[in-house]
Amino acid sequence: MAEADAEKAEAREEAGAAEAQACAAEAQADAEEPQARPEEAEADAEKAEAGPAEAQASPAEAQADAEKAEAGPAEAQASPAEAQARAEDADARAEAGAAEAQPPASGSRLARLRAWRTRHPRAARALHLTTTVLAAVLVLGALLLPNTLPALEPVSFARIPAEAVIGAVVVLGLPRRPRLAAAVLYGLGLTALTAVNLLDMGFNEYLGRGFNAALDWDLLPDAQAYVGDTLGGGVATAAAVGAVVLVLLVGAVMVAATIRLAGVLARHRTRATKGALIAGTVWITCSALGLTLFGGPIASERAAGALRVHAQRTVESLRDEAAFVRQAKADTFGNTPPDQLLPDLRGKDVIFTFIESYGRSAVEDPIIAPGVDRTLDTGTKALAKAGFHARSGWLTSATFGGSSWLGHSTTMSGLWIDNQRRYRTVTAGDHLTLTKAFRKTGAWDTVGVMPGVQKGWPEEKWYGLDKLYDAFDLGYRGPKFSWSTMPDQYALEAFQRQVHGRKRDKPLMSFVILTSSHQPWAPLPKMVGWDELGDGTVFGPIQKAGNKAADIITDTTRSRQEYGKSIQYSITSLTQWLQRYGTDDTVLVFLGDHQPMARVSGIRASRDVPVSLVAKDPKVLEKISDWNWTEGLKPGRDAPVWRMDSFRDRFLKAYGSTPHPSTG
Repeated sequence: MAEADAEKAEAREEAGAAEAQACAAEAQADAEEPQARPEEAEADAEKAEAGPAEAQASPAEAQADAEKAEAGPAEAQASPAEAQARAEDADARAEAGAAEAQPPASGSRLARLRAWRTRHPRAARALHLTTTVLAAVLVLGALLLPNTLPALEPVSFARIPAEAVIGAVVVLGLPRRPRLAAAVLYGLGLTALTAVNLLDMGFNEYLGRGFNAALDWDLLPDAQAYVGDTLGGGVATAAAVGAVVLVLLVGAVMVAATIRLAGVLARHRTRATKGALIAGTVWITCSALGLTLFGGPIASERAAGALRVHAQRTVESLRDEAAFVRQAKADTFGNTPPDQLLPDLRGKDVIFTFIESYGRSAVEDPIIAPGVDRTLDTGTKALAKAGFHARSGWLTSATFGGSSWLGHSTTMSGLWIDNQRRYRTVTAGDHLTLTKAFRKTGAWDTVGVMPGVQKGWPEEKWYGLDKLYDAFDLGYRGPKFSWSTMPDQYALEAFQRQVHGRKRDKPLMSFVILTSSHQPWAPLPKMVGWDELGDGTVFGPIQKAGNKAADIITDTTRSRQEYGKSIQYSITSLTQWLQRYGTDDTVLVFLGDHQPMARVSGIRASRDVPVSLVAKDPKVLEKISDWNWTEGLKPGRDAPVWRMDSFRDRFLKAYGSTPHPSTG
């Protein structure tokens, strides 16, 4: 009987020794790889569920107990109670040894996880299933996420993404470590894809085009500055920090999701392989047959297509830069002598004025146009009564929804400047601008009035301005109106007081940028008596009583309504100023720089902006009679449409300039 007990003890000890060896190896693996694979954690948990009470012994102690059992027949003849006691003692020492073999940190966490799974098996299985499903939803959502807000609908996600099938096949074919690396890279790629799609949404919503990774990073600080001017510095800082935190959070969650799914696929390799084969076959079949669901193809390659588009856009932008450098050096009027520039405008005070966001939608959109059209008609009649007459047409702007400086520089340079890199290239050179042409003649003083400029502006030299009046030079002491530093009416009155109304030896060429119609169109200024303007403090109560920017910018309908009111205000300010201060020698050219943002003008809106030329002298208008522009301030629907970069050369030729090209 005692001998039988001894044999049982020995067998138990040998089993404990084998189990202890396995646990020791497992502990060593945990120590070397703190970040355990999901499948290993699952296997460990299942092992814990299978035998939580199973004895564990350190190999050394188990071997010693076995030798002791074999050492003496006398001991083998001991009573059953003593044999049982020795066996229990060996089990206890084995458990202690196994515990010491585990690394303190990771071992304790795994132990707690195993214990929890043992106590709550149903909850553990439910948690496992839930996290796996959420990981799959997150990955599929990232692969199918559209890049425009109108397309962000549930039907957009009822697709089979090819990238998911390919990813599963790759993961199934890799060993553990390469599989983990591939899962991490896949997660980071999905993070980048999500970020680019969200940037595309924002750019499409405001600028009517997608994000350009080669050119548009420089616009992000401008966007932050715009938010700061509109909603406050605190909101701008919070938005910037929140964007960074969001990207990091999405990255962490996305990587965790791809690692999770890779582990699940590896643990169920056979079923996963069959599933990937079936999904691939379905995708190929749907693609070959052109099958659709809810108006879109079932077989999707949305992610690959998005990355391909952005890659092509980047490559084309880099190539475009080299070509534009050569283009900017050539100039039709680059070598024209001063006396052959603008001879038919000598003695005239010429004013080029841009009205912010004054686009075709302002005079044709059914919600916006009625009020703007009345303002244009009223202005035409009032100017005619004062002796002025106008002709109007359309220009297609180089920009849309923002980046006003691109519209300004395109009009004045005769070059198509539709991105920031082109802008930097051309302003760093000596290409002849329309404003610089006036200065080159020596027959005009040239000034710029730019209430939106609040810092150093080196482009002043490129534009050929003798003097620049920025936001701090116009004597304004009233409140800001969101982004706009001062109302247009005040800016024009300050221009009259400090520049246009003063006696001078030469006529004046003025370059004026009006800002009251800049988004978010809240609060808006209102017209006051011209004699009441003073230092601008009269606008204080008007600003306080106005709408809040946050209330308007989030409401599309109200944004369109308030945008229309802002254009009415700017046009009224300009036409009343011309009636009040214009002379027989005044020539006014005013136009928009771009359409308002896409959420107001529409995703498919044109890039056209109105342009008008106003003068008292009939000879000035006769010079452009072959332009076939519409009489009055409102261009007809069928009025000629020119590219904005063609205006400079047309204007120079119309008023007697002789081309003498330069080739650079």
